[in-house]
Amino acid sequence: MFYPDKRKKRSLSSMNRYEQAVAYHHKGFNCCQSVLAAYSDLTGLSQQASFDMGGGFGAGAQTGELCGAITGAILTLGMLTPVDPQDPVGSKRRTGALAKEFQKRFQEKFGDLRCKPLLKAGIQATDATPVARDMALTNRCDVLIITAMEIVEEMRGENA
Repeated sequence: MFYPDKRKKRSLSSMNRYEQAVAYHHKGFNCCQSVLAAYSDLTGLSQQASFDMGGGFGAGAQTGELCGAITGAILTLGMLTPVDPQDPVGSKRRTGALAKEFQKRFQEKFGDLRCKPLLKAGIQATDATPVARDMALTNRCDVLIITAMEIVEEMRGENA
């Protein structure tokens, strides 16, 4: 496991998806970029495209509103649920339902979806999901990123 406080130099390719996301965040990428880039192998986006696409979504799209980890997760779920050009309305409903379900689960975990209140909430790894606890994360954004990714993984497993 990758522990941010005790990290050794490892290549990103030797890290798991969660470790990669935390490493991106520690390099200075925002929460949305970190989630998107960690899923680039599944979404088909290049690492650079993930960084570019997620660039404006940090700090709640610079407004303190919707958490960037949530935005990155919803974008990822959307990329993993391709639009059917023959059924754009049905596709939109499917993706919208995934976004709603994701947000419901995230809010159940932390009580909010907005960046500013989440940052003030004093969130710790013990408040989160198993991987966040196992990684012994101390940075609240790292906890939010990893928890968002764990919810994505739960949803992927349910929809497989």
